[in-house]
Amino acid sequence: MAFRTFSGRFLAGLALTGFMLAAAGCQSGDNGILNLGIGKKDPTAPPPPQDPKVLASQLQAYCPRVTVRDGTAFFNTYGKDVQKSKPKLKKTGDAAQDAAAQAAADAAAATPPDDSARIIYQASISDVTRDCSRANGQLTMKIAVAGRIVPGPKFSPGTITMPIRTAVMHGTEVLYSQLHQYQVQVTDPSVATQFVFTDSSVVVPEPTAQDYQAYAGYDETAPKATTDKPKKTHRKKVATN
Repeated sequence: MAFRTFSGRFLAGLALTGFMLAAAGCQSGDNGILNLGIGKKDPTAPPPPQDPKVLASQLQAYCPRVTVRDGTAFFNTYGKDVQKSKPKLKKTGDAAQDAAAQAAADAAAATPPDDSARIIYQASISDVTRDCSRANGQLTMKIAVAGRIVPGPKFSPGTITMPIRTAVMHGTEVLYSQLHQYQVQVTDPSVATQFVFTDSSVVVPEPTAQDYQAYAGYDETAPKATTDKPKKTHRKKVATN
């Protein structure tokens, strides 16, 4: 009898709990805590947000941002290294002592010199900007680079040639890339020399989305331009009678 009574109470409890859950689901609707997916959606609820689309006016006003990559904001020029002759080591007759002295001399000769003491000029880029125009399905950019040149310990008045590269990319595709050998005259060792470089020849296809990226900075990895010296021609002397 005890088992039957317990079973009857257990089944009655399950029925009561199911009724309460169903009633709570009907009352709460879609916004209730106990939403079991049975209720209807609220017709007054706002639709989910859609992906923002770029308007034609925004695309027409779009001008790719210019970035200076890490490691391309500084450019140093150095004086020539003075090659020091290796000192002659006197033999002491002790093989171990002579070997240790030779190893110390070789290590000192292999140690690179202090580059900071050999700097002639140190140039840096402080700001970049751009301007854009459109015509005939093409985007023309004017990229400007501003910076300064600080005289170093080995300063001497003269001209510094800075390798400045400007580029425009679409993802991994290079749309434009040009290396400029920009020269600035430096005469005063007591103050920094300001400079502004402008590349007005950047022409790329007109973008269909705001996904172009422009770059400007020093490029010391590019090979230097070489000029072929004119070959000397020897004229044969014509014998005259």
